Amino acid sequence: MTDKNLDPKLTKIDKEVELTLRPKKLSEFIGQKKLKEQLQIFIRAARERGEALDHTLFYGPPGLGKTTLAMLLAKEMGSNIKITSGPALTRVGDLASIFTSLKKGDLLFIDEIHRLNKIVEETMYNAMEDFALDIVLGKGPSARTVRLNLQKFTIVGATTRIGLISGPMRDRFGLVEQIDFYDDLNLAEIIKRTARVLGIKIDLEAAEEIARRARGTPRIANRLLRRVRDYAQINPPTVRQSGGQVVIALKDAKSALEKLGVDEIGLSDADRKYLEVVKKQYGGGPVGVENIAAALTEDIETITDVYEPFLMKKGLIKRTSRGRVCV
Repeated sequence: MTDKNLDPKLTKIDKEVELTLRPKKLSEFIGQKKLKEQLQIFIRAARERGEALDHTLFYGPPGLGKTTLAMLLAKEMGSNIKITSGPALTRVGDLASIFTSLKKGDLLFIDEIHRLNKIVEETMYNAMEDFALDIVLGKGPSARTVRLNLQKFTIVGATTRIGLISGPMRDRFGLVEQIDFYDDLNLAEIIKRTARVLGIKIDLEAAEEIARRARGTPRIANRLLRRVRDYAQINPPTVRQSGGQVVIALKDAKSALEKLGVDEIGLSDADRKYLEVVKKQYGGGPVGVENIAAALTEDIETITDVYEPFLMKKGLIKRTSRGRVCV
């Protein structure tokens, strides 16, 4: 298990904590009720038949649990899981090395699968359909093709940009599932669970306040909780349980979140700068995403994958054929 799928802005310690917060069983996974029910059916059916799970593709904004679900699929199937990412698979040889190491029923999780090299992607087609890999040995007239038979395994792909996955690749996934933003109720449950894991005492109202400002994203909810904990540690709340343990109350959570620059609806300083650029520099739009990225000194993928999904969900911006427009 690696930490490459965690928020790159987290410290090393935070990344280690993030890994410990993942649920150990699918039944412990909070939220995404319909998706979870479907996966439980597919897992049970595959196990009863003694077969590998169908290739599965999860798509949705970052931080919603795609990596966690892949790990839980492996646990529920009683299989091993290997983790890699699209940009890491640059050569067919990389793919062959991984595929030949997979045993029957194993899972291969490919994060950012939309960023696969085209040649590598095309090589995967036979592996996904026929569980065979054709390798060309040598060059010129002496070149020959060797077919490697593979064990029946499952590829689990994750992407924030399903539109960038080619049709032939997408069609080879038996399960294509969307992961959407979480509601505040489920986020509050996740925060309370995280608090128990971290040994934090927190009031229900404080958990709900953090949930409202977490942008519908469990990863952000857990990160905000850890930062509220830091503020409470340096500025101890007055509320204490028997035994002297500090309890984070609503006013403590609000105070910490305000200092973090996270407002009542979850907008951060970066979100407000985005809106300010579109409103003030470009008169509310339309403006191209390239100009916004340049003004914020961010890359375009961060703008489209991290900032905009939540701003669009809140109805603050919309994408048009001419560019981004403030609503």
